[in-house]
Amino acid sequence: MDRQTLEQALCHYRSRYPEEAAYARRGCALLRTVPDCFRRSSPGLHVTASCWVLNPARNRTLLMLHRKLERWFQPGGHCDGDEDVQRVALKECSEETGLAAEHIHFLSPQVFDIDIHRIPARRQEPEHQHLDIRFLMEIDDSLPLRGNSESHELRWVPLHEVHSYNRELSIHRLVVKSQEWVRQHRA
Repeated sequence: MDRQTLEQALCHYRSRYPEEAAYARRGCALLRTVPDCFRRSSPGLHVTASCWVLNPARNRTLLMLHRKLERWFQPGGHCDGDEDVQRVALKECSEETGLAAEHIHFLSPQVFDIDIHRIPARRQEPEHQHLDIRFLMEIDDSLPLRGNSESHELRWVPLHEVHSYNRELSIHRLVVKSQEWVRQHRA
């Protein structure tokens, strides 16, 4: 998904969640006006990519205890100049799980969710925001996960228990959307 395709996706994105619709509009404007928005050096708001990972039974998701933020999140990270957010999401998932990319599968090539969240200042890095483009993926939960230095732990969490790990509205939205996706694709 190149920059132009992503821009079109964000500019035409529809969501029943008002906050997510607003994030899509901000993302559309960002892509149209900030040439280096895929670089973490871009001040203020820049693009990241992540993946909401389900197991084959579609009843668990993969969360990681983020080392810097000390919170449970889905795998993902900075684009570092790469404008193909699908490639970035897959790369970040592979790096953060320790699995080869061939073990990670897109359940849909479309943008699954959009979020904008604040990242607090740390050391030399000022406070900033991420426009996180999220994709729905699958990993076999029987595969061993090695992880990497970016997390303390990786854990398969039943969807109905995700709120015990992270109570953010955007994570709740991911749970609801994935449950809806499962119902639609089992019919």
